[in-house]
Amino acid sequence: MGTDTKTRFAFYLALLLVFGKQALAQIRYSIPEEVQEGTVVGNVAKDLGLEITSLIARRFRVVSGSKDAIFEVNQNNGALYVHQHIDREELCQGSGACLMELKILVENPLEIHYVIVEITDVNDHSPSFPEREQRFEIAEHTLPGRRFQLHTARDPDAGINSIRTYTLTANDHFEVNIRQSDEDKIPFLVLKKSLDREQKDKHTLLVTAVDGDKPPRSGTLNVSIIVLDSNDNRPIFSQEIYQIEIYENAPMGTSIFQMNATDSDEGTNGIVEYSLGKTLRRKISDIFELDKLTGEIKIRGVVDYEENDVYKLDVEASDKATLPLIGECRVIIQIIDVNDNAPEIEVTSLSNTVSEDLKPGTVISLISVADKDSDTNGKIITSITSDVPFELKPSYKENIYSVVTKGFLDREEVSHYEITIKATDCGEPPLSTFKTLDIQISDVNDNSPHFDQTPLEFYLVENNVPGNFIFSVSATDNDLNDNAAISYHIVRGGHQNDIMSFLNVNSDNGHISALKSFDFETMKTFQFQVVATDSGTPSLSSNVTVNVFILDQNDNAPVILYPVSSNGSAEGVEEIPRNVNAGHLVTKVRAYDADIGYNGWLLFSLQDVTDHSLFGLDRYTGQIRTLRSFTETDEAEHKLVILVKDNGNVSLSATATVLVKVVEPKEAFAASDVKSATKDEEENNVTFYLIITLGSVSTLFLISIIVLIAMQCSKTTDYTSKYLQETNYDGTLCHSIQYRSGDKRYMLVGPRMSIGSTIVPGSHANTLVLPDRRSAISEVRYV
Repeated sequence: MGTDTKTRFAFYLALLLVFGKQALAQIRYSIPEEVQEGTVVGNVAKDLGLEITSLIARRFRVVSGSKDAIFEVNQNNGALYVHQHIDREELCQGSGACLMELKILVENPLEIHYVIVEITDVNDHSPSFPEREQRFEIAEHTLPGRRFQLHTARDPDAGINSIRTYTLTANDHFEVNIRQSDEDKIPFLVLKKSLDREQKDKHTLLVTAVDGDKPPRSGTLNVSIIVLDSNDNRPIFSQEIYQIEIYENAPMGTSIFQMNATDSDEGTNGIVEYSLGKTLRRKISDIFELDKLTGEIKIRGVVDYEENDVYKLDVEASDKATLPLIGECRVIIQIIDVNDNAPEIEVTSLSNTVSEDLKPGTVISLISVADKDSDTNGKIITSITSDVPFELKPSYKENIYSVVTKGFLDREEVSHYEITIKATDCGEPPLSTFKTLDIQISDVNDNSPHFDQTPLEFYLVENNVPGNFIFSVSATDNDLNDNAAISYHIVRGGHQNDIMSFLNVNSDNGHISALKSFDFETMKTFQFQVVATDSGTPSLSSNVTVNVFILDQNDNAPVILYPVSSNGSAEGVEEIPRNVNAGHLVTKVRAYDADIGYNGWLLFSLQDVTDHSLFGLDRYTGQIRTLRSFTETDEAEHKLVILVKDNGNVSLSATATVLVKVVEPKEAFAASDVKSATKDEEENNVTFYLIITLGSVSTLFLISIIVLIAMQCSKTTDYTSKYLQETNYDGTLCHSIQYRSGDKRYMLVGPRMSIGSTIVPGSHANTLVLPDRRSAISEVRYV
């Protein structure tokens, strides 16, 4: 206002004081900020009830405030209009209502009226970023979930017209995450999928800030992502959030916290520098400072509890690599307002070691508490803060307590207790003191030895060395010292030939040795019990059943079943006509091995043959066939030496000799006719035997089905052997084999023979003798 206006305003005020005039009325108007100059806000004269005819003699003035020039009153009709452009964001900062209070002075007679003009916000500003572009350099090994702070957009508008959200162009690797911080929305670029520099070394994204109006306004930020190869490890804080408390009267320069971030890299890649986050308010950085080399946080300004009782510092730790990695954490600083003295806790008596069999209510310690303050600040509340089986019992004298057991103790569950006692005064705010009592629990023998598994199962390869260690048993005892010292012994049977008489256990370590060598073909499994006893008083014990399974070794050589001569040697003679074609079955070498698995799998090969072009041997079946037809120049007699070996790691073998005689066809048929009459009678006997055998097999089959159903109904999961328990079982599958010896044909229907057994012609044990109706040149078939 000019000098004349100020003088006139002072004169009017003086008149109001002299004549005691008061403000007569208050008027309220509302206009949007986008109105043009000259827009009428309202008619003051009309709203005040003044007659239009009297307006010629009266004058209106806006006399208060530095913003008066924005509004003027038309002297002719009393209308309040906009004199200058209105900028709501300049007049009223913030998101609240923008109200302008005007004082309207009316002359003749002198009156003053209050006019409140509310300027409503119009979405006349678009969100804008402080920079048009932002660039990030991100290592390709950065893990998904990593956050990168984007520039925060600003919008001077208020309420719904302010920034509501941020969006990001569609891509496979990044997304936008918004963190609400007071009134601001802080955008973060979040890596959702790992980058691969070799596939794409640069990503260009567009971040859009959108306000809440309809239609919304927006602003954009170009984000460039440069994908770089980086070091492997970023600095890591031990915690994501640190919480500390400081007193409000802490002097400037006081160190309040030591940040510690570690980087597993070496050299400059492992050197860590600290910095405060970019989203901190300026006032926080004026109060606290962070040493970028040591990570020490110090007070640099005045800490006032009444002004702010908590501060949140975002701290970043970056290494000094060419492409630095950054770790983040938050430090929450709680400001506490305290009285002068904290309570003191004194332990007057303490039993550091107590037995685990103490009864509830036993006293283990006496404590007293004191506070130098008086009245309310000296009144103390004492409690145990840790979750322990102890409690405080007050004494007859104030501030003296007994620490007693409130439940049963078990050293095996908890062997050490830290009893944290808290003493808190009743000041405002209260001060607390903590005292920790270390209590060790002594052991009593209340636990038996325990085997982790029952029953125990061990696998032992046959042919073990007598007297050597074969396996061991181990039990644990949760007690200590002598109460946990375990000795072992085997439960012996009453028979002298019992298997336990060949076993010995070391009483100290549970190592078991065998005094004999076990044979898989003789024994496949056995069982015994071991007892574990501790050395406590009284001693406790437990036992475990041990199941031992013998594993097979390749210790049996193949045995030739055919050909076998009359003297027991593996030799035989075969006669074939000279006119046979290629592929004719000459004979089949049969053998078996008492071992099982690969150790009993036999392969056949020709070790020696008179003419390699004439005979061939199937390596799996042992069949000898002609490779071509005989010629006149071929010899009449051929010797074949067949090698039979198993598939053990160290294979064993046996050989058989077959002498093949080539005869003329007429001679072969004549020999067949001579034998046919004798074999007719044998055939009748065989038919009778076959009928009896078929009936027996059918009966056995029905009995087996009935037994199997009964076993399934009473089947139990408890077992002691993984092998078939059959007294006559010798470890091999049953065979059904036919072979020739002289003028008779034999069929074996029993189990495999043991090693060393021989087949004697004429013996009918486990053998069915069938008359041979075939000619001497026919092939041998198997059943």
